[in-house]
Amino acid sequence: MTEFTRYSGILERDEQEELLVFARRLAEVSAAVIRPYFRNGFDVELKADESPVTAADRNAELAMRELIERTYPDHGVLGEEFGSHLPDARYRWVLDPIDGTKAFVSGAYLFGTLIALVKDGRPAIGVINQPIVGDYLVGVAEQTWLNGRPVHIAACDRLEDAILLSTDHWNVFTHQNGPAYEALTRRVKRYNNWGDCYGYSLVATGGAHIMMDPIMNEWDLMALIPIIEGAGGRITDWHGGDPVTGLSSVATNGALHDAVIRALRGE
Repeated sequence: MTEFTRYSGILERDEQEELLVFARRLAEVSAAVIRPYFRNGFDVELKADESPVTAADRNAELAMRELIERTYPDHGVLGEEFGSHLPDARYRWVLDPIDGTKAFVSGAYLFGTLIALVKDGRPAIGVINQPIVGDYLVGVAEQTWLNGRPVHIAACDRLEDAILLSTDHWNVFTHQNGPAYEALTRRVKRYNNWGDCYGYSLVATGGAHIMMDPIMNEWDLMALIPIIEGAGGRITDWHGGDPVTGLSSVATNGALHDAVIRALRGE
């Protein structure tokens, strides 16, 4: 038995224990690939959407995919860099080898590896691993742990007392109601662009109360859902809908969530 003593309900108890151990192996394998590149000189390419990608992104994903396909050949894989394998599999691993590549190429620590195990279309395990600092955040539906210690969201029930985070302020104006969002940023106590997966980890561990992104891909999102919910928070899309099928995300401590969604609507 590991330190993980609560169960998601999506997975059976024994398989959850086994797959939590395997998720940790994936994090260790990817971290071993990423660390030598950090602040060490590497080429940066631009993908079709103008986002950066490096050999660290690609090689870390390849290392995780190889381990999954060797250990669980009937499991599917979806990764940001190399697409989908067995997309109709009952169990699928959803991978973002470096979430926050812009931070990574700048030598900043605000990035991490995202790993999710999805069963029957619902995320059952989520991981945010920071390969330089060594923080390992893992969640299931009922509990989230940072380096083996249970963590929880921070209490706050007024927007005026809240800390709000996001990845890119101006990106909201491209994809959502920018003026309503900007009004919210002026209403809260503090607003910071500590974004990508780092912002969601801060909500889960009590360092902030709200984190949001106006557009998301599946590999950006799946790992976040068990982490936020396991810490006692709430995560939806920008309009309050199911995050699994959404294309955006809003994560909060729960108590603030309805007020945040109303504010994003301009109400």
